Amino acid sequence: MLIRTYVAASAIEGVGMFAAEPIRKGASIWRLDPDFDRLIPMDKYEAAPAPLKELLDRYAYPSPDRPGFMVYEVDNGRFMNHSATPNTDFSQYGGATATRDIAIGEEITCDYGEFFEDFERLHLATA
Repeated sequence: MLIRTYVAASAIEGVGMFAAEPIRKGASIWRLDPDFDRLIPMDKYEAAPAPLKELLDRYAYPSPDRPGFMVYEVDNGRFMNHSATPNTDFSQYGGATATRDIAIGEEITCDYGEFFEDFERLHLATA
């Protein structure tokens, strides 16, 4: 994350990521960082013990630019919840910006479909 955040209970689902500082519209909020964001090969995922697979199923997503890999973020970004009306833009893979001003204490959301191609189909299948 390029901004200060914290994790707390979310009205959307379970826990979410919240702004710990005011964020201006257009501000860069996140950037893929190979030093902190893990690329996990699918064969390693498939061979992982069930508890680890469950963690990855919940907090990782398929890499849009590296087929055969999943991305697992180690910062608070992994707690960002989906919204049909997000306050961030992840349409350019590898980075994200705020689409409007975000106040301290406001939940930061994203549209999973911007970086997870099959999200809508899988989400509807499990809803």
